[in-house]
Amino acid sequence: MADYIETARRVIETEALGLAQLAQGLGSDFDRAVELILAAKGRVIVSGMGKSGHIGRKLAATLASTGTPAQFVHPAEASHGDLGMVTQGDVAVVLSNSGETPELADLIAHTRRFSIPLIGVASRPESTLLRQADVALVLPAAAEACGTGIVPTTSTTMTLALGDALAVALMEHRQFTPEHFRTFHPGGKLGARLAKVGDLMHADMPLVSEDAAMADVLLVMSQKGFGVAGVTDAGGRLSGIVTDGDLRRHMDGLLSHNAAEVMTRAPRTIAPSALAEAALAEMQARKITCLFAVEAGRPAGIVHIHDCLRAGIV
Repeated sequence: MADYIETARRVIETEALGLAQLAQGLGSDFDRAVELILAAKGRVIVSGMGKSGHIGRKLAATLASTGTPAQFVHPAEASHGDLGMVTQGDVAVVLSNSGETPELADLIAHTRRFSIPLIGVASRPESTLLRQADVALVLPAAAEACGTGIVPTTSTTMTLALGDALAVALMEHRQFTPEHFRTFHPGGKLGARLAKVGDLMHADMPLVSEDAAMADVLLVMSQKGFGVAGVTDAGGRLSGIVTDGDLRRHMDGLLSHNAAEVMTRAPRTIAPSALAEAALAEMQARKITCLFAVEAGRPAGIVHIHDCLRAGIV
């Protein structure tokens, strides 16, 4: 077991060394690559063969989900019709450790023929890919972690990190926010975390006026099933909230009061544009089950803690 752990540490340390070399070697070519992508009218076309192809698919997915339209094109399929996916206005990012992958030849030639900007990523500056590229991103001559130098390990890790660096640089330039991210990630755990209050809130709210008799307030609370009633003033603004606790505190002679006399004033509220995760945190911190969503002082909806839990926000 100790030998396995030593192997694992050696692999990780070798790849970490490669990443450190990559970071130290970054220069103006990286800036040019980012600017080339920003200037593109179309999409980023990512391509690579074998292990580089797997990294390329991940890069295309990361770019697409962070505001940079991107698509992976398999180089072998490109030679059999998929070159039609690569058009003027696009920019190509082609990955190849050696820079001499035969399957990339037609794609490289296509970019040269139609003046499609080409960003090449490879470890050999003199390779065909980097000599043909408009921007050459050279991977450092770092040792592969396999020990024999034949299994792509450190090289693929560096390529992956370089792709992430491109994606994050583009994301930061575009001031890409979690709200933007939500647009491209509506499903799964990530989508749940980025859901907005407006996505979950109920528009059919338990609302009463300040002068409403408590008998009517109780009826509304019972009908809507939230256990609360919002109280609005003459201008339609939320001025208070009636909760189960308020009912208990005014039990003696409850039906002789109106809503304004029983309600808790200035209740906690949240904006419909806020993340639902923030609403859940507020409800848990205050030990309450509902929050009214308010715009310009007026109630726009109500969100229940169960809505957040059902959406997978925990």
